[in-house]
Amino acid sequence: MPVLLRPALEQSLDLLRCPMCQARLHPDRGALRCPAGHTFDIARHGYVSLLTGSRATSGDDGPMARARARFLSTGGYEPVRRAVAQLASDDVPVPGTIVDAGCGTGYYLAGVLDQLPGARGLGLDTSARTLRFAARAHARAAAATWDVFRPFPLADGAADVVLDVFAPRNPSDFHRVLRPGGRLVVVRPTSRHLAELRGLPAMVTIDPAKEQRLHQALNPRFEAVVTERVEYTMPLTRQQALDLVGMTPSARHQAPADLADSAYLPDQVTVSVLATAFRAR
Repeated sequence: MPVLLRPALEQSLDLLRCPMCQARLHPDRGALRCPAGHTFDIARHGYVSLLTGSRATSGDDGPMARARARFLSTGGYEPVRRAVAQLASDDVPVPGTIVDAGCGTGYYLAGVLDQLPGARGLGLDTSARTLRFAARAHARAAAATWDVFRPFPLADGAADVVLDVFAPRNPSDFHRVLRPGGRLVVVRPTSRHLAELRGLPAMVTIDPAKEQRLHQALNPRFEAVVTERVEYTMPLTRQQALDLVGMTPSARHQAPADLADSAYLPDQVTVSVLATAFRAR
């Protein structure tokens, strides 16, 4: 029995383009198809597999996706989500189109859509595991598998806002898919972010040149409008600490059992990020 097309995905069809020939896509018996016959399955979880037949960069596996969903459900990053929603909602036309590049479970996209009644959203991520959550994160959010490093399967100027929250960046395609004057919201960690967890074995460190490289990459196409620093200390249960590590790239460098047996798991952690709204030049 063909998978039913979810309303949010149906409402986003005009944004999508065939990644093989750039033609428009239309629904056809549980899939999306272009006039040339290229076909992309719609998963029973609701997202469309546009990356079919391609090798993606690594994304969250099942345990990482579940850890991310569990931690975010506790509200530990809610101040970050509020900052993203505020930056994304300024000067956005009604109803507005939001594209979340590297959307994960759709947590931040859902926060923006809550702030913008009537807006629609599309989340892109390499991980089918996280897209199972993202496809259900909000009634107005569609989801599709895609590799952020490749040209997006989207029409030129399709988006009013692009979100990039703790995710890889593709400045040229961010610029292409944004309307003239559209807004890019980028969230990245400072050197203080999760500092209390840095003592754990195999924790990935933050490149001290990360901020400089970000602005060098974006400056040719984007102008920084406003930057907010979101920083606070939050209490941690043992499970939250395990999930925080388990949802980061550090999880790929240590066995879950080794982490669970660690004697050093802090009972609080510093959250420290920069959130910047850029305007497309």
